[in-house]
Amino acid sequence: MAYSYITSATTTQVGSACKKVVVVVNTALTGTITVIDGIAGTTANVATITNPGVGAMFTYFDLNSGVRIVTSAICDITVLTTDQSR
Repeated sequence: MAYSYITSATTTQVGSACKKVVVVVNTALTGTITVIDGIAGTTANVATITNPGVGAMFTYFDLNSGVRIVTSAICDITVLTTDQSR
């Protein structure tokens, strides 16, 4: 299992193909978190999370190309991934 801690408006490549992705919102944020199945660009959206509250947790399965997270505002989130091989 790998993780990334994200605190700014940015694009973060969290990992390659993975079995499970969990996005944990540590502090409520105004803005969006976009979950993308890919390693480049922003077109293969899996989900767009809007204005999530503190403690919210979102789980996605079987991202085949990679895990890319795009945040639109200052945030405090943790993204956990599990490799496809496990």
